[in-house]
Amino acid sequence: SIRKEQEWLPRLAPRLSLPIPELVHAGTLTEVFPLVWSVYRWIDGEVAGPETVRDWAGFGADLAEAVRELHRVDLMGATRGDGLGWYRGGALAPCDEWVGRCLDECRALVGSDLDVDALGAMWRAALALPEPAGPQVWLHGDLKPTNLLVRDGRLHAVIDFGGLSIGLPDAEHAPLWDLPPQARRAYWDALGLDDATWLRARAWAIAVGVSGIPYYWRTFPAFVAECRARLTAILADADAR
Repeated sequence: SIRKEQEWLPRLAPRLSLPIPELVHAGTLTEVFPLVWSVYRWIDGEVAGPETVRDWAGFGADLAEAVRELHRVDLMGATRGDGLGWYRGGALAPCDEWVGRCLDECRALVGSDLDVDALGAMWRAALALPEPAGPQVWLHGDLKPTNLLVRDGRLHAVIDFGGLSIGLPDAEHAPLWDLPPQARRAYWDALGLDDATWLRARAWAIAVGVSGIPYYWRTFPAFVAECRARLTAILADADAR
């Protein structure tokens, strides 16, 4: 992830309107510290949340524009084979086995609190849809609120490009279920996504949520809470689209 950011963020930054991490120094591995590392210029801002965002509809529209802009950036000759391939930029079908296993594990852990059967039905419905036929694009890969910085109540910067990849865009929309309904609705409208794209995006949101709960159950309770909140939001507005 560090090498990927070092190589591509300086090339992407001039093509994007919002600030992204600016590389100040690319550290190389040594005997003292045997890993690559980076120093980035500080970006003022606060994590997106109810205490920092003034207008969630406006925030959703701004995020949609940032995504549209990133997805329109030329690939500059890069391909998924250049260390820029990630499962979230691929098709849903190859993930079905492990998602099914994670659904079973979630049912055992939190089945009384979440309608895991309904989540599984949504996942299978998305699997039955035609695979996306659009072009591959640049993907941030993890646009959850903690990677979106707010200043003066509005989206100001996007950080943490460790999931940067090239692929199909459906999974890019999955973190919308981490935001309030007003933001999701404005995002839908701004990008004009069709129903199939939205259902596949929701399936990606389910995949990340149900895998995160059992994997981090004992080690990262804060992320487990994020996953549960995302899945609860999906169930709450299952018929909203």
